Amino acid sequence: MEVIVLKNYDEVSKKAFEVMKEVVANKKNAVLGLATGSSPIGLYQNMIKDHQENGTSYADITSFNLDEYVGIDRNHEQSYYTFMHENLFKGIDIKEENVHVPYGDTKADCDAYEKAMEDYSVDIQVLGIGANGHIGFNEPGTPFSETTHIVTLTEKTRQDNARFFENDINQVPTHAITMGIATIMKAKKILLVATGKNKADAVAAMVNKAPDVNCPASVLQNHPDVVVIVDEAAAAKL
Repeated sequence: MEVIVLKNYDEVSKKAFEVMKEVVANKKNAVLGLATGSSPIGLYQNMIKDHQENGTSYADITSFNLDEYVGIDRNHEQSYYTFMHENLFKGIDIKEENVHVPYGDTKADCDAYEKAMEDYSVDIQVLGIGANGHIGFNEPGTPFSETTHIVTLTEKTRQDNARFFENDINQVPTHAITMGIATIMKAKKILLVATGKNKADAVAAMVNKAPDVNCPASVLQNHPDVVVIVDEAAAAKL
């Protein structure tokens, strides 16, 4: 696990883009595992800027997203499907048929997403980390062997996400569909981005403590190629 500490969010985003660009430049039909949330927005803005200024093409790229809320329409302004189109897909030349965002609320929906990924090998998986150490929506206690599944969101996660729903926790979905930890770990390379002092405990547990289901991100210690890019605030307890 390579840990890179930089001064602020902008520097973190630029460095994350460098890691992403290397993958995309070296393999024109790369498969990207993508994440939502505030952490990767700067990365996505750099990808759009590079596409517009340098012509980097995503026409042959395939993407698979980590997760999606259960119970809200794909076109809801806070769906992750909408998030990805607003923050990345609209700004690059990726084909809509190559975009995959999980959707549904049954085991069959989960199995179908796993099956859709069977024919691909994710070249780089982007991750954020929750304040409780979750990756995707794999909350503490999730077995490392878990594949795509439906999760009940913890109160902490719902409170953290209430800011996107007019600070009204009653509007925040109670469940999500997410790639499992075993699914995430299949990726050839993992790029985790974290900023802010509220992530410091989770980052420290991920890097310094033995792999434990109580901090799902700690499983990344078992992966052969992980780059963690954090700002000074998120690295404060390393």
